[in-house]
Amino acid sequence: MDMNLNEQIAGGGDIIIDDLADFDAAVPATSGAAKAARLPQMMRRIPVTLTLEVGSARISLQELMEIGPSSVLPLDALAGEPLLIKVNGAAIGRAEVVVAGEQYGLKVIDLDGLNLDLIAP
Repeated sequence: MDMNLNEQIAGGGDIIIDDLADFDAAVPATSGAAKAARLPQMMRRIPVTLTLEVGSARISLQELMEIGPSSVLPLDALAGEPLLIKVNGAAIGRAEVVVAGEQYGLKVIDLDGLNLDLIAP
């Protein structure tokens, strides 16, 4: 890697990891990546679905039928509140949305539920 991982994170730059061995060596042992370092090599490439949940709304079928192109539905989350990170539907932490180049990204605030038993496909 050209710069160390902490410098890339602090500088807000995009991080592209081609080799997980380099990633394991670059990430401090106190982070959530320390758990990933204990995964057997064959398990590291198992795909999971990561989603960022903005919020939800409970509505009636009648309200659903009335939704149109200009409809606005209030969600149960407050504006500016951290969003929920989910892996395979299981909540693992909170994040905020950031712009990473021309795409949206997420900036992790905390990871408190990274339990591999819950997120395995």
